[in-house]
Parts: sequence; structure tokens; C-alpha cells
Amino acid sequence: MTMRYNMEDEFSITHVKARWVLDSRGNPTVEAEVRTFAGGYGSAIVPSGASTGTHEALELRDGGKRFHGKGVSKAVENVNKIIAPEILGEDSRKQEEIDSKMISLDGTPNKSRLGANAILSVSLAVAHAAADTYGLPLFQYLGGALASTLPVPLMNIINGGKHAGNELKIQEFLIVPVGASSFSEALAIGSEVYHSLRGYLKEKYGVSAINVGDEGGFAPPMSRTREALDALIHAVKNAGYEPGRDVVLALDAAASEFYDEKRGVYAIDGAELTREKLIEFYESLVEEYPIVSIEDPLYEEDFEGFAEVTRSLKIQVVGDDLFVTNVERLRRGIEAGAANALLLKVNQIGTLTEALSAARMALENNYSVIVSHRSGETEDVTISHIAVALNAGQIKTGAPARSERNAKYNELLRIEEYLGGRARYPGIKAFKAYKRTL
Repeated sequence: MTMRYNMEDEFSITHVKARWVLDSRGNPTVEAEVRTFAGGYGSAIVPSGASTGTHEALELRDGGKRFHGKGVSKAVENVNKIIAPEILGEDSRKQEEIDSKMISLDGTPNKSRLGANAILSVSLAVAHAAADTYGLPLFQYLGGALASTLPVPLMNIINGGKHAGNELKIQEFLIVPVGASSFSEALAIGSEVYHSLRGYLKEKYGVSAINVGDEGGFAPPMSRTREALDALIHAVKNAGYEPGRDVVLALDAAASEFYDEKRGVYAIDGAELTREKLIEFYESLVEEYPIVSIEDPLYEEDFEGFAEVTRSLKIQVVGDDLFVTNVERLRRGIEAGAANALLLKVNQIGTLTEALSAARMALENNYSVIVSHRSGETEDVTISHIAVALNAGQIKTGAPARSERNAKYNELLRIEEYLGGRARYPGIKAFKAYKRTL
């Protein structure tokens, strides 16, 4: 006798389970898995940031002695004992309803009761389970038939700030292989430049200079911004590519980290600069180097300053700590003309629905979207699929080194192969705010 069931039964959630696993820094984080009636399976692991915006959703940690206070047993328990009973039997395709239910269960403005890490692990796992039930890759489930743009990678290959132990104040110095004709070619270029830089740093600064930071970039004993930019230009040329044509540069200043709020100055390169002087400093860098994008160039509450620097630089100005993937802060930025691009980090806001809402708002207002990793990452590849689903055109997921970074790049290689002739690589066109001549 054949059992009959309807379509809704197929997608019904039958299993929700969370556990702790380790991230790339060796700290615990939350992994959730979800199963559906038809055998669909999804899992997701939540990343963790080091340089975090003040307004991010709360990552719930245990405190105490175990794991030096960084345990996530409370968040895991919240999934298994509070969230799971509430969403069992729900239709996994109803992402927005499930995410709303978890937000209501939490009942706080920043998800501090259940933890954004608990909520997000389930939110993403539900999407994976629904996609698997359909037999679709996640990017196609989320983005439909039009999802075909492979993102240009912004690769952090020199680390400063909180990601390194040197004196560089700028947090990330990135290469961007815009001259490639495909994602796979872009990844090859990035790898070649990375290894070229490794040889240069080893020769100039010694073996210790090739130690890598949290995101796979090198952390050489540098103290000045131009010293790092010159090293990138050398590495690009030495790898056989032309700076400004094949490979351009980007910065993540993370300026809140070197801003003295009481005195209103930025301490960088041995000087203390006002907002106006810091903007002039950026202007000089953009004139001297093929820089197409600067992230968080100013303090995270300075919407007025962000508007000024956006008008002044005529390049991509990215809001990360400024927006924290939050539609209310993004709306405020759009109204003020602050920045012209959103850095999308799903764990900043805590659910897939809210992250996608922020992305849609950005795109509808002609802001670019850069889908981003965190410094504490895992083998989870969800962001690779989100980048393609949105046709975002840009992804930031570290150097082409360390398995937790390369997992994302390798998944994009698979997606490009899956798409075949439909795959598109936008190159410099992904930087629609860029108004300068290279």
C-alpha cells in the first residue's frame, strides 16, 4: 500500500538539532541541522567577528571558565529546547514566517535572549533543508533562474588592525582581480599574486613576515599604509599582472578601531588626524594607487562624514560597522547619502530574512552589495550561495589561503561549473560607484 501525502508534508520540518563545533580561531560556535519529511537535509555553522560593530545582534556566549568564557552551550540549548519545539512541523519553505517566529520567541531588540548565533544557525539550516528537498543548490533556490553572476573576490592579503600583530592601522589591504574573464581565472590570479607577495615579504622582512592573520593575509612588521600598498603593487607586477587593469586594490579601514571618540581624532601612520584630514589622506591614496573601494573609512556613527567622503572620493565606499546589515541604519544612510555599498554579514543581524531584506533595500537604492565572511570562520559555504543568489557581484572572504576561506572560493568554482555558459563574471563593472579612470 502506498502512503499518500501532500506537498506541504514533504517540506515539513521533522528534525532540528544544534551542537557546538570549533571555528577557525579554535573557539566554539553553533552548528544546526534541519531535516524535512521528504528527507531534505540542511546544516549551517555560524561565524564570529573580531572587529564588530556596536549595533550588531548579540552573539550569546556562556562566560565562566570553560573555553575562556566563549562557550556556546546556552545558545545550543536555546535551539534544542526552545526553538526546535516551536518550528517542528513548520513548512521549511516559509522562511520569513519561521524567522519571524524565532525573533518573537527571543523578544529583544538585538536577539540577546536566545542569541543571534542560535537563531541564525537554524535560519540558514532551514533554507538549506528546503533547497535540498527541492533538489536545488541553495543559490538557485534563493535566487531563481536569474541567479548567474559569480562575484568578484576582494581578497585580504595583508592584515593590520585587529587582524594582525603589527602597527598598521588599516585593517585589510585587498587585491581585486577585475581583469579576469571568469571567476576561476580570478581565483587563479589571486592565488598567484598571494604567493608572489609571500616571496617578496619573506625576502624583505624575513620568515616571520609570512605568518598569516585570521583571514589568511600576511601580517608583516609594517607601520605605514603606503608600505603595505607598495608591497601589493610589487606583488601584482611580479606575478605578471598590471596594477589598475588586471588587479585593482581595496581597503577596509575599520576606522572605529583607531578613532579616539573623546578627542575626535584618528591615530594613523604616526599622526592624529581630524575627519577632514583623514579624508584628505584617503584622497591622496586614491590618487596614487588603483584603489576602487574603501570600507568603513570613518567612525561608525559618523553618517555625515560618510556622506562627505562618498562625495569626495568617487569610488565605492562601503558601510560595515556603519550599517551592520540593519535595514534601519541602512535607510538612514541612504537618506543621508552616506556610503554607496553595503557589506552584508548575515550574523550581524541574525536571520536570513533580515539579511536579504537589507540586501534588497541596498540594491533598490543603487547601493552595491558585498557578501562577507567574518574573521572567525568555518567550512560553511552559505555566503558563496547568497552572493550568487543576489547577483551581488562582489564577495569578501579572505585570502586564497586557509581552508575555511578557500571553502567559499572552491564552492564558487563548483557553482560556476554548474552554471556553465550561463555564468557571468562582471569584473570592474561590479564596482558601479567607481567613477575614476584607472
